[in-house]
Amino acid sequence: MPPKAKITKEMIIDAAFHVAREAGAENINARTVAEKLKCSTQPVMYHFETIEELKKAAYAKADRFHTEYLMSVKRPQEGTMLGIGLNYIRFAIEEPQLFRFLFQSGFAKSSMLEMIDSEELTPILSVMQKAMDASMEQTKKVFLTIALFAHGYASIIANNSLAYDEELVASHLEQAYKGAVLAAQEEA
Repeated sequence: MPPKAKITKEMIIDAAFHVAREAGAENINARTVAEKLKCSTQPVMYHFETIEELKKAAYAKADRFHTEYLMSVKRPQEGTMLGIGLNYIRFAIEEPQLFRFLFQSGFAKSSMLEMIDSEELTPILSVMQKAMDASMEQTKKVFLTIALFAHGYASIIANNSLAYDEELVASHLEQAYKGAVLAAQEEA
């Protein structure tokens, strides 16, 4: 008789990520994850003392997935910030369950205001700073304006309150960017 397949912690995290992606994070539990893996709930509970721990691990995986998605700018000629902003909104359209998990579930490690000083954002801010020929403080203000603007659009779209019109959204995002840059320059 062949040995039973070993269910690893990573397999459980992957399964929880897929549950969140397909049905929403509120559906992550030992039973749904075990069903995804075609096993009993025992391996899930062996690797994770609580479902909250499992949700945090699934959240971290979703966060990495989101970062990779954002950085794959689909139309680089539009400029880095506009491309990232549009990708942020596209993510909400293409992955609404993950978007809600990441930004509307209360699992976020930090607020958008705290995120501005994170190490993960430094490469993006550096590129923006160079393109804008501005101080880092001005660059952060511009980034925050655009991030909040894009988040608003993405939230409305992810919750089915607005149809997506990429041309219109891109135009609004670009206008917000230009306005934020002008405001930052005036403050200097």
